[in-house]
Amino acid sequence: MKKHSNIPIFIPELACPHQCVFCDQQKISGTYSIPQPDEVRNIVEQYLETIPGNRTINIAFFGGSFTGLSVDLQEQYLKEAYRFVDNGSVSGIRLSTRPDYINKAILELLKKYGVTTIELGAQSTSQEVLKESGRGHTVDDIRGASNLICENGFELGLQMMIGLPGDSYERSIQTANDIVSFGAKNTRIYPAIVVKRTALEKLYHEGKYTPLTLQEAVEWTKNIVHIFENNNVSILRIGLHPSDELVIGKSLIDGPFHASFKEMVMTQIWKEIIDTELQSADLSSSNKIKITVSNRQIHYAIGYRQTNREQLISRGYNVSFERNPSFSQYQLNIR
Repeated sequence: MKKHSNIPIFIPELACPHQCVFCDQQKISGTYSIPQPDEVRNIVEQYLETIPGNRTINIAFFGGSFTGLSVDLQEQYLKEAYRFVDNGSVSGIRLSTRPDYINKAILELLKKYGVTTIELGAQSTSQEVLKESGRGHTVDDIRGASNLICENGFELGLQMMIGLPGDSYERSIQTANDIVSFGAKNTRIYPAIVVKRTALEKLYHEGKYTPLTLQEAVEWTKNIVHIFENNNVSILRIGLHPSDELVIGKSLIDGPFHASFKEMVMTQIWKEIIDTELQSADLSSSNKIKITVSNRQIHYAIGYRQTNREQLISRGYNVSFERNPSFSQYQLNIR
């Protein structure tokens, strides 16, 4: 299978009239300038010069509520992007938007210009969480938009956020299960963080909101990953993208942000896999073991900062890790 690459075009807050409690898109996306439609061609051409030719490439409008733009402005952006679909340089266009900014007329416009994937910022399927987070849409909006997108032949993505006001572990698990049932083919999992100059910062300082700890966010996400993987929902991202602003002392006030968040989650998944296998493994009386995993998973199996290796050593194992390029994702052998 070909690897995928996105050419990202960020339009933060350009169309969204809502101010979710957690949201400062400029800080989260790491960008301050909004490209105009006539700049799209240059952005795409610059990316195409650096992307290997053996990849499936999409132009991706991220960071804002694309379908909340005026129809005229949507069409200006889409026309510039579609020229690259038309000449075969890219495979399609994907975009992110809000569940309440989807209708049949919008979908007809998007299909006309080669949009293949629509990601909705669902964040939660708990009505209480949506209300407390100032999302401005309902669970029914998510369900209805998802149905329309799937029925009209688009690939559906549903993004979720854990640890929002009013959220709980059980509600986040329910959100993940709902994302599966709504027909999503891909998802992104973000932990909620407290960013400067947001409503969430005010709630935080008033003692009305407490973010998840990093350990809690890793544990919740680990179990959510299992739900998506067991139901063939592709996880496009785990954790927010690092930026110069998302550090304590700049825009980050508090919350489970970590540049290696995904690695921490995968480390915990592999810890459980290895521990389960060790319980049933037929090992000799020697404490020397070799753990073989796939090339792509070996760093996760060893663990973030080698925590899985160190934990095994602390239990008395003389452990080594080995790669096998033919192994599948979670396949392992211990001997």
